[in-house]
This record gives sequence, structure tokens and C-alpha cells, in this order.
Amino acid sequence: MQPMPIQTIHHRADFCVVGGGLAGMCAAVAAARGGSRVVLMQERPLLGGNASSEIRMWVCGAHGSNNRETGIIEEICLENLYRNESKNYYVWDGILYETVRNEPNIELLLNCSCCFAETEGNRIRSVTGWQTTTQQWHTVEADLFSDCSGDSILAPLTGAEFRYGREDPAEFGEICTYDRGDRKTMGMSCLLQGRLLDHPVRFVAPEWATEITPEVVANRPFHMMSEKENFWYLELGGDRDCIRDAEALRNELVALAYGIWNYIKNSGTVENADYWDLEFLGFLPGKRESRRMIGAYLMNQRDVLSGGHFPDTVAYGGWPLDDHAPGGYFHTGAANIEVKTPAPYGIPYRCLYSKNIENLFFAGRNVSMTHAAMSSTRVMATCAILGQAVGTAANVAREFGLTPDGVYREQIALLQERLMEAGCFLPAMRRRISDACRNAELSCEGDCENSENLRNGADRNNHTYKTAENGATVPLGKAVTYRLREPMRPALIHLAFDSDLDRNTLQGSEFARYHSMQCNILPDTPSQHLPATLPKRFTVAAKTPDGERIVLYSAAENRKPVINLSPNTVISELSFTVDEVWYSASDRVHLFSFDFR
Repeated sequence: MQPMPIQTIHHRADFCVVGGGLAGMCAAVAAARGGSRVVLMQERPLLGGNASSEIRMWVCGAHGSNNRETGIIEEICLENLYRNESKNYYVWDGILYETVRNEPNIELLLNCSCCFAETEGNRIRSVTGWQTTTQQWHTVEADLFSDCSGDSILAPLTGAEFRYGREDPAEFGEICTYDRGDRKTMGMSCLLQGRLLDHPVRFVAPEWATEITPEVVANRPFHMMSEKENFWYLELGGDRDCIRDAEALRNELVALAYGIWNYIKNSGTVENADYWDLEFLGFLPGKRESRRMIGAYLMNQRDVLSGGHFPDTVAYGGWPLDDHAPGGYFHTGAANIEVKTPAPYGIPYRCLYSKNIENLFFAGRNVSMTHAAMSSTRVMATCAILGQAVGTAANVAREFGLTPDGVYREQIALLQERLMEAGCFLPAMRRRISDACRNAELSCEGDCENSENLRNGADRNNHTYKTAENGATVPLGKAVTYRLREPMRPALIHLAFDSDLDRNTLQGSEFARYHSMQCNILPDTPSQHLPATLPKRFTVAAKTPDGERIVLYSAAENRKPVINLSPNTVISELSFTVDEVWYSASDRVHLFSFDFR
């Protein structure tokens, strides 16, 4: 019998994203929504990376009031609040998958690991991945590429410059717990999840489980009844190569996780031990750090601590400088060192594209930063907004025939404006409001408060603005109306809602409200629901110059924090009416923006 030839499937795209974690997802979705043909190559069967049910790390981001990351990541989180009351990971997986699947401009290649890249000079022509399920090669030719793989696979494949390990503190004047540079990183973790039952269940550990002693547990104590317990400190590998040694480290981590669960169940020291069941044990390690690309700018710890004031800010951070000990679980000192950062601090666009490969972007934990700076920006909500910035930049590059660096030099203001219109917050920056909107007569039926704020270009309250209140409070069922000085065909109508960024209207503790998912499952874990500030039912209507009233858009069960409309209609009047909000008996709604250009 003749051997069957291996088939190669060829794809052509404007933009190819390698890696389907939250950064890669948001990059692909942003580019697709802007009109680019996108191929997203993901080596796992699931999307979401560290946030998926394979790993189950919490999606964290900037600390502080009104600093929650918005844009595509907030859309995902709100949809999860709507459809996933019990924080079930398999519902969450489906929402992540659907976010990409619903975009007609995205071709999704799951179970496809990027193995080769073809370059011409300092440009990438194509990448090729092996799809394990179909046993086929997939070659993707594109004009622009983004490495969102976490491990920066396109660095060794294309010659893109990168760093690995910790910089010497003297190189950038950073203040660190180590006194010289080395190849150490933060480690990786295999997480645990338990469920507290109303009946006992036994656990028999595998013979190869790591033996855990009381002395080790005393150094890394766990708290089974705490909603904050997600076993993040089951960490190894920072003192080895977390790429080359990944399989050996996975074996050690799985043995460690089983050993910890055996101690919980059978040591006789844990309250209610008989009633805990093993809900989940991860076999795929969640990585914190490996290769970091070198971009047009290398952001360092001093940039973070000074607030990140960059003219090309396209995203922001606000997680602490959270540096984990390379030795991981068996390190006898503290598991990590945290230093508070200004929240939010800006992150520049120049950190998101390669210094030496002219058509290569990157987003996620592998962006152009020192080890110390990356210890803050590596968290997934930050990675998600970095991805959206890259996907939006790819659209600008395609439209104007630019390289990523060309976008910085010629169209950075346009990139920032598009990000803000899509709901992405850029600290202290406001969207431009058109003269037509500024000059229109704005009126509000009933008793409105601060209605002029609806056209001030700010889509949230935040301490980086000079004003304490950027929103308006409007009675339900009453229209807010613009009467235009001259009829026009709006290019865009922009609505930005209050999605309760601090989640004060949700149930449970502050910690439970902050996180979209949970770890240990307790009988009294509260259900979740959409914020009670979010408009549920509303209508956008207009009048034509001849007086005809037309409905431009209506929603019956809105879950979006931002709505952008592009009506192909000449209008002389524009109105917006909210009739109902989610889970609230209030007769008023708090809004941030209703404007047009």
C-alpha cells in the first residue's frame, strides 16, 4: 500500500494571529470587526489560554475604582454574567469560542501549532502550523502577523529580537530583589479546584504523587474555605527553562497538585476534609513568563512606577509589580513580592511591534518590557486590551498601506480614537466630538442631570479626568434628543453605558464580584447576574428632514457596554430612549455617552 501524502492547506489573509489566548482573541476580533480578513492559529482545542477550563487562572487586571478593562474583554465578561450564573467553566469556554466563531472575517484554526515561518528580508511571508486533529499542514500567507502565543514562537522562527530572563537592575535603574541579571523567570502552575459536598467522598492518591510535609504546608498555607484560594502558588520552573523543560515541569507540577490534594484529604489537619471532592486538576501548566519580544520601545519598571505617560498610549496596566520567586513552591521565602503601581498607568504602542521584523506585532505577556515591568502587565485583562490595540492597529496599517511602525509615525492619533470609540479606555484621554454634535441643540425630557456630559468624550468616571462625574442621569422612558443645525448623514452614532465597572450591583463579596470565574465551589456561592446599571431595553430613533420618524436601532436584551451605529440615512433630529435597565426598580439610568459625528 502506498503511503498517503500529507496535505498542506493554504490560506490568504490580511492579518494572521498566532495564539488564541485572550490577547490573540481580542486582536483577531478587533481586526475582523474593522474589515480585515483574519486567520487565528491556536495550538489548543480551546480558546482563552490561561483563562480557559484547561488552566483556570483568574482574569485579573488593573486595581482601583473604575479601572476595569473595557472593550472586547468587557463584552465577554458581561455576556458571561448574563449566561453563566454559576460560573461554570464549560459555559465560559463556549462564550470565548463564540466570541471568535461569530466573526465572519475570522478563519479559526484550532489544534494547530505554529512550526515554521517563511521570511523575505525583514518581513514574514507566511507561517505554517501542524493540525493534530486533521493531520494536515496549514500555511497562512498574510501582510501582517501578530505573535500572541505567550512563548513568542515567532521569535526563533523569524529572527525577531527577544529577551529571556531577568535584566541586571543597573541596566534600566530598576529596584529589584536580585542584584544581577540571569535567565531565571517566574514559574508555571497547575491549579486545583475543589467542591464542598454534603456527603463524604474518599480520595486515594496515585503512588507517584509528591509527598507533602507539614513543614512545606506551613511555608505555603492553603485556605480551603476562602473564596480567594486558587492555589496559584503551586508553581515550579522559574529556575529552569520553562519552554525546553516544559514537559518535565508539567510532570512535577501534576505530582505536586495530587500531593497537595492528598494532604488536604488525608492528613487529618483540614476541617471538613471528608466532604471535599476534587473538581479539577490541571494537566496543562499556566505560564507566567518566557520569551519577551523587543519592540521599538522597551518599557521598564521606572516607566510603570512613574505612571506611564506616553504620547502613544494605547492600553494601560494597574496590577502590582508581582514578581514570583523562581524557585516556586519549594522556595523557603515568600512566594512573591508585590509593589503597588499607579493605576492606571499607560502602555505605549511602540511596545507592541517588532524592532527588526517590519510586519510583526505582538500582544500578551510577551510584549516589549523588562522582566520587572512585565511582572505587572502579564495579567490577562491587561493582555486582552493590548490585543485589541494590536488588532485595531492592523486595520489602520491595512487601510493606509503602512507597517506597524508606520502607524506609529503617521496614524497614532487615529488608532487611539478608534480604540476609544470601540470602548477602550485610555487614561485621561477623551474622544473627539464633532462640531455637528457640539453645535446641535441637546434636550432631555423629564428631570435629567448633567446631560451635557453625554457629549464630553469620556466614557467612564476615572480619577485621571479632571471632572468627578462624566455621566448623565436620565429618566427611564424619556428621550434625550439632538436637533441638528443642518441635516446630515452621521458616519457614527456612539453610545456608552454604565456597566458598573466596580461591580457594586452584583451579589457576594467584593472579591467574588470582581472575578468572572471562581475556584473552590462552596454551597453558598452566590449566583451572578448583569449589573443593575446596564440598559436592557432602549431605542435610537431619528427624524428625516421631511419629518418622518425612523427607528435606527432597538434592543430588547442588551448586554453590550458600547454601541456604535452607522446609519445610511440623512437626519435632522436624533433621539435615544432607555425604557428598562437590568435587575433594578429604579426609574432612572446613568449613562456616559450619546454623541455622533
